[in-house]
Amino acid sequence: MRTGRRRTTLIATTAAATATLVTAGLLTSVSAQAAAGCQVAYSVASQWPGGFTGNVTVTNLGDPVSGWTLRWSYGAGQQTSQAWGATISQSGSQVSATNVDYNGNLATNGTASFGFNASWNNSSNPAPTSFTLNDVACTGSTTPTTPPPTTPPPSSTPPPTTPQPSNLVGWATQNGGTTGGGNAGTTTVSNASGLTSALNATGAAVIRVTGTITCSGMLRVRSNKTIIGNYGATIVGCGLNINGDRNVIIRNLTFRNWDDDAINVQESATNIWIDHNTFSNGYDGAVDIKRGSDFVTVSWNRVFSHDKTMLLGHSDDNAGQDVGHLRVSYHHNYFDGSNQRNPRVRFGNPVHVYNNYYRANGGYGVASTENAGVLVEGNYFENVDDPYHRGEGDSGPGGLVARNNHFVNSPTGQAGGSVASIPYSYQLDTASNVKSIVTAGAGAGKITI
Repeated sequence: MRTGRRRTTLIATTAAATATLVTAGLLTSVSAQAAAGCQVAYSVASQWPGGFTGNVTVTNLGDPVSGWTLRWSYGAGQQTSQAWGATISQSGSQVSATNVDYNGNLATNGTASFGFNASWNNSSNPAPTSFTLNDVACTGSTTPTTPPPTTPPPSSTPPPTTPQPSNLVGWATQNGGTTGGGNAGTTTVSNASGLTSALNATGAAVIRVTGTITCSGMLRVRSNKTIIGNYGATIVGCGLNINGDRNVIIRNLTFRNWDDDAINVQESATNIWIDHNTFSNGYDGAVDIKRGSDFVTVSWNRVFSHDKTMLLGHSDDNAGQDVGHLRVSYHHNYFDGSNQRNPRVRFGNPVHVYNNYYRANGGYGVASTENAGVLVEGNYFENVDDPYHRGEGDSGPGGLVARNNHFVNSPTGQAGGSVASIPYSYQLDTASNVKSIVTAGAGAGKITI
């Protein structure tokens, strides 16, 4: 069922709506000796008749803390609804946003980001003018609660943070980046029960898959996991489900004959990197991303002998959860005769589809629908009757900008509308070289990790 709601990008509200609000306050009551301070960035990311999406980032300027609640009041009757990255409640005009399990601990200069959808009155949407943290007013400075020592303490080296992989590009580098299990200990699994337990465990982990694992259904993947296939590692019959979790890396695996999706990213999952995998002969999507998920990179994968490849946004009537999200980069993938949805996009803007090789796709390459914004850039289309178009089935059109693509026995596609700017840096390969680059490098078994 199509929704009548159409998003319009916010051009101007009040100056305060996109301003950074610098505030300070007590972040936690865990330690009475903690220096208190924070910075809050509040912005309206997008707005449409009757609703808007808000984004908030909290930076801890004081001592490390665990657990926080941010409160503010609205002055024009705004009412919050769905949230991601925090649990939000509202009483009258006052809104309370409390951390979720993965972002409650904030080191000094650490950040936590969350977002929400809300309703407004279509005439005024002023930003909050003040915030409190754990019921202490934020005043704009960092204040120690104890006098400084008369002699400096011994110097100490802060614990190292895990850097992002150097070859990660695209949306998964944003929103704090994607590190997966980082330097956590490695667990090697070779059967379905071991894989299920490792994926569902709490805490950061690096999971190595060896041999062929046969399973069924969808296996839940929790936050802060790196899942790596040893050479030849194959998952047959089942798929991986990232459901509201974050910071997950999946690399160098072969998926075959899955009975639902091979990889399903949903319910506001964020910061996901899906790289150098091979997919074939599955039931539904190879990589489906939906229901408010965000900050995802899908790179260097090969899909063959499969119909519905990569869906972005699951239905036309889910604008309330999806607008302002579903930002994904698809690059250097080998769509090897895969029939359709390479990808099929709803609502996400900007979605970046670049340097992919499309070979003999019987249905179509890329579809932009439901006011999405898709940049189709530097791709190689060979024997593809319909490289890209706007609208699909009952879904209305989205924006699609095409540039620097290469066509062999393929027409140019249908472009039009506008796409938001790409916020990250990337190196664009010459489109005529993409076929040789991608066929040599895409899919499982092409990297050593």
